[in-house]
Amino acid sequence: MNSEQEKTSGEGERYMEKYPQKLVAVLNGNIGLGIVMNALAHMALGLGASAENKTGLRFVDYADGDSNSHANISELPFIILRTKNPEELKGLRKELISKNVRFVDFPDFINSIGTFESPEKSRQFKEESIEYYGIVMFGDWDVVSELTRKFSLWR
Repeated sequence: MNSEQEKTSGEGERYMEKYPQKLVAVLNGNIGLGIVMNALAHMALGLGASAENKTGLRFVDYADGDSNSHANISELPFIILRTKNPEELKGLRKELISKNVRFVDFPDFINSIGTFESPEKSRQFKEESIEYYGIVMFGDWDVVSELTRKFSLWR
């Protein structure tokens, strides 16, 4: 997949527009499907809520032929990748921080303390003992592409 999308001008002429930003999730392929999908949902919500520039997420409100609203669907491709090596997620997280790319991660300790428990309990967990279920990132297309090229598509 590349960073260009096909568009049609008002006169029906086709041209290519490059997306300036990329939306990608890298998920831990060793985690059960239900657990990793739950983590993905939490991360996607967190990323959307924390985005400073919501217009960059390119939300579109669609209406079907019966005038039913289908609001806030991003026109950006949401690329879902996987890794079988959870240590790669730790490395990716460090790279995202160093490149100043917006991201949300989901550490395994959330399951042990629960999302409704006191967030202060998370302080008992040290980075070296954390396993990440995934990371969702949103940033410059080329930077995100470079950081995620070693991961494979989730199939």
